[in-house]
Amino acid sequence: MSMSHLYGTDGADGVEMESFEVSDWDLQNEFNPHRQRHRQTKEEATYGVWAERDSDEERPSFGGKRSRDYSAPVSFVSAGLRKAAAEEQSDEDSDEDEKPGKQEEIPKEFVPKKLKTGGNFKPSQKGFVGGTKSFMDFGSWERHTKGIGQKLLQKMGYVPGRGLGKNAQGIINPIEAKQRKGKGAVGAYGSERTTQSLQDFPVVDSEEEAEEEFQKELSQWRKDPNGGKKKPKYSYKTVEELKAKGRINKQLAAPQKELSQVKVIDMTGREQKVYYSYSQISHKHNIPDDSPQQPLGKDSKPQGFALPELEHNLQLLIDITEQEIIQNDRQLQYERDMVVNLSHEIQKMSEVLSHEEKAISNLSKVLDMVEECERRMQPSCENPLTLDECAKIFETLQDKYYEEYRMSDRVDLAVAIVYPLMKDYFKNWDPLKDCSYGTEIIAKWKSLLENDQLLSHSGQDLSTDAFHRLMWEIWMPYVRNIVARWQPRNCGSMVDFLDSWVNVVPVWILDNILDQLIFPKLQKEVENWNPLTDTVPIHSWIHPWLPLMQARLEPLYSPIRNKLANALQKWHPSDSSAKLILQPWKDVFTPGSWEAFMVKNIVPKLGMCLNELIINPHQQHMDAFYWVIDWEGMISVSSLVGLLEKHFFPKWLQVLCSWLSNSPNYEEITKWYLGWKSMFSDQVLAHPSIKDKFNEALDIMNRAVSSSVGGYMQPGARENIAYLTHTERRKDFQYEAMQERREAENMAQRGIGVAASSVPMNFKDLIQTKAEEHNIVFMPVIGKRHEGKQLYTFGRIVIYIDRGVVFVQGEKTWVPTSLQSLIDMAK
Repeated sequence: MSMSHLYGTDGADGVEMESFEVSDWDLQNEFNPHRQRHRQTKEEATYGVWAERDSDEERPSFGGKRSRDYSAPVSFVSAGLRKAAAEEQSDEDSDEDEKPGKQEEIPKEFVPKKLKTGGNFKPSQKGFVGGTKSFMDFGSWERHTKGIGQKLLQKMGYVPGRGLGKNAQGIINPIEAKQRKGKGAVGAYGSERTTQSLQDFPVVDSEEEAEEEFQKELSQWRKDPNGGKKKPKYSYKTVEELKAKGRINKQLAAPQKELSQVKVIDMTGREQKVYYSYSQISHKHNIPDDSPQQPLGKDSKPQGFALPELEHNLQLLIDITEQEIIQNDRQLQYERDMVVNLSHEIQKMSEVLSHEEKAISNLSKVLDMVEECERRMQPSCENPLTLDECAKIFETLQDKYYEEYRMSDRVDLAVAIVYPLMKDYFKNWDPLKDCSYGTEIIAKWKSLLENDQLLSHSGQDLSTDAFHRLMWEIWMPYVRNIVARWQPRNCGSMVDFLDSWVNVVPVWILDNILDQLIFPKLQKEVENWNPLTDTVPIHSWIHPWLPLMQARLEPLYSPIRNKLANALQKWHPSDSSAKLILQPWKDVFTPGSWEAFMVKNIVPKLGMCLNELIINPHQQHMDAFYWVIDWEGMISVSSLVGLLEKHFFPKWLQVLCSWLSNSPNYEEITKWYLGWKSMFSDQVLAHPSIKDKFNEALDIMNRAVSSSVGGYMQPGARENIAYLTHTERRKDFQYEAMQERREAENMAQRGIGVAASSVPMNFKDLIQTKAEEHNIVFMPVIGKRHEGKQLYTFGRIVIYIDRGVVFVQGEKTWVPTSLQSLIDMAK
C-alpha cells in the first residue's frame, strides 16, 4: 500500500519528508485494524530518538533515495548564532561522519583522544577552573555515536566546562553514584553522599544529624568489638550553668504563662490521662511503667543490672535539685534588687525629710517675724511699728524666705499688717499741694506685694493681688475726694499729681481715674464754656491733658468746633484774635476736620476781604491783603491759591492791561510787578497756578512792548521787559532745582542707617517715596499706556514717566513738570 499521502516531497533534492498533519487518510483508517503499524523495538523504547537502528530495521525509503540524517545539527533560520565556517563545512559533509578519519572541528582541548589498540582507554586527567575533574570524560561515549547531544548543546550556547542555565548555574560534572556495602535500604549504612555533593552542598541535613545521634545512642548498647569494658560518660553541670539555664528558661517561659494552666487530655496511650500543663507532657515518657516491655528473644540475654525505677527516681531527684538551685538563685536576685530599690527609696525619703525640716524651720522663723509685727501693732506697745520698718521686714521675708513668701497668702497678711499703717501714713495727705508724697514708699510696696504672674489689669483681681487691693481701698478714696473738689480750669496741679503717680499706680486704676473722674469734669466744663465771654482760652486747660488722655479727649473736639464756628459768624478778618484762638488747635484736630473747619468758617471771610481790595498802582492800600496773607499758615496752600485766583489776580491783571494801554513808564511797571510778587511767600509762588498768573503778566508786558510799532517807545523798554522775563523764568527753574536738590538731600539724610532696599533706586521710587510722605495715592492704571509708557495716578492727576521726566495730562497734550509742582497740584 502506498503511503505517499503521508509524506511530502522536497523540491530541492526530491527527498520525501514525513508530514505530521492530520490528513483524510488518517481519519479514514483510524478504526482500520489491518492498517500497517510500526512496531517499537526495545532499544527505541529505552533510548527514544537516540536509539541506533540497523540498516535492516530502518524504514524502507521511498523513491529509492536515502533518508535525511536527522541527527545533524539543527538549522536555525531567523535568529540564533551564526555558524562558523568550519561548522558549515562539517554540516555539508555530514554524510561522511561515520568515517573514522573525519572528526568535527571543535577546540583541541575538548577533542577526545583516539583509542589505542590493545590497551585500555585512559583519558587525560587535566583539571580546569573550579578544581573539578577534567571535562574529557564527560560525553566520551559520543565517540561511538554521531555526537548529536554535544552538537545540540553547542548550538544552544553551551560552553564546555561551564554549567547549564542562563547564568551557568548548573552543575558541571555529572551526578556521581555511590555503591552501598550491602543490600540494606537507603540510609541503612550511613550517609550516602559523595565527595562531589559535599563540595557542592556543604550543608548537612537535619535528617543526617538525627541519624548520627541515633547511631551514637545505638552503639552504647552494643558490645565493644575490642572486648574491653566501656566506661560510662557522665555530664557535669556547675551551679553557674544551672543559674544561666534558669534565667534563659525564665525568659522563654515568660510569654507562656497563660498556657501553663491549660488542661490537657492525653489519649495517645492505653489509658486516658489528664495533664494540667503542657510541661507535664514532656516528662510522661520518662516514667518506666508507661513503656511496654519487649519480650526477650531466644538469642537475647537478660540485662545484668536493670533498675529503671531507681534510675527514674534518681533523675527526679536531680531535676528537683536543679529546680531548687534555680529557684534559690531567682529568689536571691529578687532580694538583691529589693535591697537596691529600698536603698534608693531611703535616699529619696531622707532628701524629702531634710527638705521638710528646712521648710518647717523657715516657716517657724517667718511665723516669729509675723507675730513680732502683730505685737508691735498693739496700741499699748512702747515701740510701735512704722511703715518703713514693716517694709524692711517684708524685704527680709522676700530675700531670705522667698519660697515661703510666695506660697503664703500675702493678701491677708497685708490686710492685717500693712493696711492700718498705710491709712495712718496718708491720713493728712493733700494730693494737689504735695503731689509726690508717698510715691517712693508705694513703689517699694509695689515690688513687695504685687503678683508677678498676674498680668490682668482689670478690677477682678483684687482678691489675689495685695498691692492692687491696697491702692484701691487705701489710696483711691483720697483721690476721689480731691477730684470732687477740683476745678477743671485749674488743671496744672491735677496734671502734675497724675504725672508723678503714673508709673506707680496700676494701669486699670489710672484708667478709672481718667475715664470716671477727670473726663466728666472736663466735659461739663466744655459745655459751660463760651468763647465770646470767657477770657481764659479753652486750649490753656484742655491741651495739658493730651499726654495723659490722648484719644479720650476726642468727644470734646466736636462741641468745641461748634462753639468756635458760632463765635466766628460775625467775625471780620481785621480781628486777629480769632487766629490766636484757633492756632493751638491746628495740630490737635485731624487734618480733615481742620481743613473742613477752615473752608467753612474762615475762607469765605477772607474771600470777602479780597473782593473789597482795590488795586491802585498810584495809591495802594494793603491792609486787606495783609489780613488775608496772614492766614497762610492756617489754611492750606490750595485754599489760599484758590482765593487769589478767584478774587485777586483777575483785578490785578485787568489793572496791568489798562496801565499798559496808556503809554506807561515800563520801569514803574517792572517795579510794580516785582513788588507784588515779593508779597507772596516762596511756597505760594512755587504753586503752578501762581506761576501761570505771573507768567501771564510777563506775556502781557511782552506783547505790549512788541505791538507798539510806529508809536513812541521808551528807550530800552523792550530790552528791559525781555530781560525781566528771562530773569524771572530762570529764577523759577533755579528755585525748582534747588527744591528738588534740598528734598533729595533730606531724603538721603533720613536714609542713613536704613536698609539699602528702602533707598529709591530710580525716579519712580522717588515719586513713590514722595507720595507716601504727603499721603498721596500713587498707583499704576491697569491696561492704560501712552506711547508705550505706563500711566499712573498721582492723587487725581494722571501722569507718565519718560527718561526721568514727569508728564502731566493737560487739556490737549502732556506737559512736563517738576516733582514739587506735581505734589502741589495733587494737594
